[in-house]
Amino acid sequence: MNGGRAAAVEGTWSASLEWLVGRLAPRFPELRFAEVKYRIKSWNRFDSCVEDARQAIERVDAERTLLLGFSMGGAVAISVADDPRVEGVLGLAPWIPDRLSLEPLRGRRLDVIHGSLDRAFPGIPGVSPALSRRGFDRAQALGVPGTYTLIRGALHAIALRAGRPVPLPRAGVWVNQIATRLEQFG
Repeated sequence: MNGGRAAAVEGTWSASLEWLVGRLAPRFPELRFAEVKYRIKSWNRFDSCVEDARQAIERVDAERTLLLGFSMGGAVAISVADDPRVEGVLGLAPWIPDRLSLEPLRGRRLDVIHGSLDRAFPGIPGVSPALSRRGFDRAQALGVPGTYTLIRGALHAIALRAGRPVPLPRAGVWVNQIATRLEQFG
């Protein structure tokens, strides 16, 4: 599940997720990766993004599902984690605002991976690791098991689009951290 922005724009696949899936899918041929394409990818239309995610889970109809949520997609994934097919959420630099209910995570697992240098800059979305850590700690207080991993020197994005996805520094560390969680899921 992809991130978003304030402006109401058509949903697209992010360069970060496209690059990651390109590295992870060959390593995990037994897993299926599916994209949730929001009609509008905006945190100002969050409920619509959640509806799109629920429809995508329904369409994929896998027995076991691990939701990968990047940035705003982390909040979307948490919001739909109460689907009986969902076993856990893997938040990648996830936006977990203080007002977000974490009740859908009960009986699930939450793993968070975040870049230590992640910040919002003028015109560039980002999520402070302190925000995802607070969300993770709130989940732990509810009895939700999981891990929190901070990648030193990593930014918010994992890759940028320059015609094709181009990895940013520390992208390989992101892949290895995610692969470890996928191995545990398998």
